[in-house]
Amino acid sequence: MALGLGDPWQIKALELKTEGSGKTLLIDVGFERGHKFIDPESGEPCAVHDTVERSWRHLNFFEHECYLRCRVPRIRTLQGNVRQIPVPWAREGSGFTLLFEAFSMLLIESEMPVNKVGTVVNEYPNRIWTVFNYWVSIAYSKADHSGITKLGIDETSAKKGHNYVTVGVDMDNRNVIHATPGKGAATITAIKDHLESKGTPSDRVQQVCIDLSPSFISGVTKEFAQASITFDRFHVKKLLNKAMDDVRKLERRSHQLLKGHKYTFLKANKRLSDRQRKERDELLELYPVLGEAYRLKQLFDDFWEMENIQDAAGFLAFWCDLVREAGIIPFIKFSNTVIAHWSGIVNYIDSRISNGVLEGINSKIQLVKRRARGFRNPQNFINMIYFNCGKLKFDYPQYLA
Repeated sequence: MALGLGDPWQIKALELKTEGSGKTLLIDVGFERGHKFIDPESGEPCAVHDTVERSWRHLNFFEHECYLRCRVPRIRTLQGNVRQIPVPWAREGSGFTLLFEAFSMLLIESEMPVNKVGTVVNEYPNRIWTVFNYWVSIAYSKADHSGITKLGIDETSAKKGHNYVTVGVDMDNRNVIHATPGKGAATITAIKDHLESKGTPSDRVQQVCIDLSPSFISGVTKEFAQASITFDRFHVKKLLNKAMDDVRKLERRSHQLLKGHKYTFLKANKRLSDRQRKERDELLELYPVLGEAYRLKQLFDDFWEMENIQDAAGFLAFWCDLVREAGIIPFIKFSNTVIAHWSGIVNYIDSRISNGVLEGINSKIQLVKRRARGFRNPQNFINMIYFNCGKLKFDYPQYLA
């Protein structure tokens, strides 16, 4: 009753065996003599041909490790083939019972690193990774990724150095739909292929939000030709902030007062203290070039609040003219970038999508990476992304049979 076993399975023997300083409970499971098992393919009852010895790690009995042992029957089908009967308490090829696997997965759901789970349950971490990857692959294969119209694409670092994983996100449901190693144009093809396999043809996608990466641009233009590209607002603002900081660095060569004031000109006004705001205003008045650059930076932010695309395009053209008149080199470089990516930046006014969702997901991914002390296996990392950010549905067993 405790194991939830039904006919024809029976408990044949129990043994509490002493091993070293601990004890192990061994439960021998058998079946009724003469019972005929159903052939999964034909549905016909077949006699037992022979048996094969198998064992599975089960949930601990109090503090003692517990194993199920069984001579698993093999039947001879009506076609003369010999086939092993699946047991109800474990999946084929696993050395664990389904309840043990469910318990391990629930520990991972509780944000415990896989290596730590291995320590808690006294198993090699690689065996726990095998269990984890199995359940994630099952849930991921069942996930509904059809009907997606708004797609976000961004890369995230897998580990130190230049190891990246590109993630595709459903911008409406805010979940990762596909992740693939690398950050080149080929990753866009991989995302498109996945969507098509899930019932979302590439021409169904209407909006794609990406950063200004040339490989992403070429990949999206090729694979999602019908979609409108929106360049991510946060990446555009990042380039603008870089231009602002470059102006400060140029001015600092001659004016030591600007040392240590990087974020004085980058933070939003509301995030500065009264003292910092006073220092900023004094420095902007003292150094005219810096003051003009800051005025242009603040003025650009008005673009994001506009509601009419024609007005927004006119404002952006006006802003670029102001930059050329000011003659500030870092801002001229930024305005050239804006002009080169004009349609994707202006399209934000219509689409109102940005990679802010992706930035939140990326923060979650990096937290998982730090908690696990990094991932050596790229597929483990990708499956952990699905597990934490894919909104997958798992159907772990609650009982054996």
